[in-house]
Amino acid sequence: MSKYHNFMRRPLSRREMLTICKGGFGSLAFMSLFGVGALSCNRSKSGIIESANDLQLGPHYLPKAKNVIFLYMDGGVSQVDSFDPKPRLAKENGQDPRSKFKVDATQFDNVGKILKSPWEFKQYGECGMPVSELFPHIATCVDDIALIRSMTSQFPEHTNANYFLHTGSGLQGRPSMGSWMTYGLGSENQNIPGYVVLDGGLIPPGGLDNFKNGFLPASYQASILRAGPQPVANIIPKEKIPNLQEQKLDFIKNLDNDQLAAMGEADAIESAISNYELAYKMQSSIPELTEFKEETEATKRLYGFDSDDPHTRGYAAQCLLARRLVERGVRFIELTCPKVNADRWDQHGNLKDGHERNAHAVDQPIAGLIKDLKSRGLLEETLVVWTGEFGRTPFAQGKDGRDHNPSAFSMWMAGAGVKGGTIFGKTDEYGYRVIQNEVTVHDLHATMMHLLGIDHERLTFRFGGRDIRLTDVHGHVIKDILA
Repeated sequence: MSKYHNFMRRPLSRREMLTICKGGFGSLAFMSLFGVGALSCNRSKSGIIESANDLQLGPHYLPKAKNVIFLYMDGGVSQVDSFDPKPRLAKENGQDPRSKFKVDATQFDNVGKILKSPWEFKQYGECGMPVSELFPHIATCVDDIALIRSMTSQFPEHTNANYFLHTGSGLQGRPSMGSWMTYGLGSENQNIPGYVVLDGGLIPPGGLDNFKNGFLPASYQASILRAGPQPVANIIPKEKIPNLQEQKLDFIKNLDNDQLAAMGEADAIESAISNYELAYKMQSSIPELTEFKEETEATKRLYGFDSDDPHTRGYAAQCLLARRLVERGVRFIELTCPKVNADRWDQHGNLKDGHERNAHAVDQPIAGLIKDLKSRGLLEETLVVWTGEFGRTPFAQGKDGRDHNPSAFSMWMAGAGVKGGTIFGKTDEYGYRVIQNEVTVHDLHATMMHLLGIDHERLTFRFGGRDIRLTDVHGHVIKDILA
């Protein structure tokens, strides 16, 4: 016998399952009459999965979070200008950084003088968390936030750092975190994709591969929704006769089935069939989802729909849409940055203007999202994550910018299972390097999965001759920030 026969076959395809199990559908229908979720997660009485082989059917243990909203700050927010104040920068402003500490090689090799923050910091909330003037609205939510000041990355360049943050690998082609989490848990809504990216105008460097399924089945890649009346192309049927579209879809399905009969298992064809079916359902679910007429004016003002800044209004629509997606059981939602009249958070020059424009666009909508989720009881089961791909230097690039700094940056989490009002980790007196409780991207992924009820070491997929996971062979849950 060939040595390759020692490996278990991949799980049955949907078509194979239907062929083998078709005789049991009557009993499944009977069970559904009594409220038994036979077509959902196959769980023990405790609600958790006992076997690693059953991981795709639900969580390993009772989760704190059901959904994730990932607020991606594309470009790298400056930690010393946002959530990690450093008075020493003001004292030594304009001095040569090389006379104070070892300066690492930078992306553009244009090291200027030590640069103090242009913004003042104040303490907010019962916890007294310092926040800069950039984020006056988020500052009102600090008692719900767990701030991590000791994040690190392995890459100083946007594309590789983006891949690393999103997929756990600095190389192109691995499955994104949203794909892993929907692969492990599925979605609670059959009419909307389980993994959605809301395109605010800027797709990060590295492109859509940040959101792809990699070697996981193709049905786990992200669906991109844009702002506006038509968030998805062809969401409104073009056929004048209602059943004409159904006839076209049936014809395509027959062609795919003929191809499957000839080829056997084929993930690309199986996923295409699944995506066609989901796209058809989305034609009724998406227009209702993106229509905000049922939202009160008070809710819209909370998010910033009345702002004079069109970028604030645009991001407000994304944040409100994210809440509506959570209400409908979508598992993982990522928001990309709006395209303000400056670069994304990547201020190699003109730091003050660029950071202020980006902050003004996202500050009120994000605070509105947290408060709205909390008022509806949704924050208890929704994990909100705010981060960029790396931080920035405490010294200037040229005169008034900051270069990339993967050695230290700040990020925060709020919501399900998170200990609000917490500050974890510490950087040196310049905010340049981590000196206490270093946190890696793998640790972040492990913690997110833990809150969703997944043991990151057990969620694997066999590819290239070994079982691969999002955290590779790394990652530890950040227990100090958990409630």
